[in-house]
Amino acid sequence: MKVEVNNDGTEIVVTIPMCLRRRGGRKLIIAPEGMAEEPPTQPRDANLAKLVAKAHRWLKMLESGQFASITELAEHEKMDRSYLAKILKLTLLAPDIIEAILDDRHPDVLTWRVLSQPFPMLWEEQREMWGLPEL
Repeated sequence: MKVEVNNDGTEIVVTIPMCLRRRGGRKLIIAPEGMAEEPPTQPRDANLAKLVAKAHRWLKMLESGQFASITELAEHEKMDRSYLAKILKLTLLAPDIIEAILDDRHPDVLTWRVLSQPFPMLWEEQREMWGLPEL
């Protein structure tokens, strides 16, 4: 951080080095290394964590027999069947990837836009596809 005062003392200019990154459709300010950061009050991509939680809740509803099909569940949730199916696909992620998303330690590469596209069912292939070690 740099502070400058003009010659007549009427103006102060504060310069803070930072960079902006897009995360889940939002802009995130990244502070330079060494600057103290306050912990975020909510996950960087809270929407992704919510989608993972919804997917697991819906899977339990289907497995318990509460709803007979994805179509029936989608009608109950008042949403498009194909969108609900894309969200349900999040239950197929490797457990360490799901845990990282819920703990907000997942890499920037994992966004809803990326996860809504087809991805491999094998956990090792998922990690390889996104360049992730076991988290």
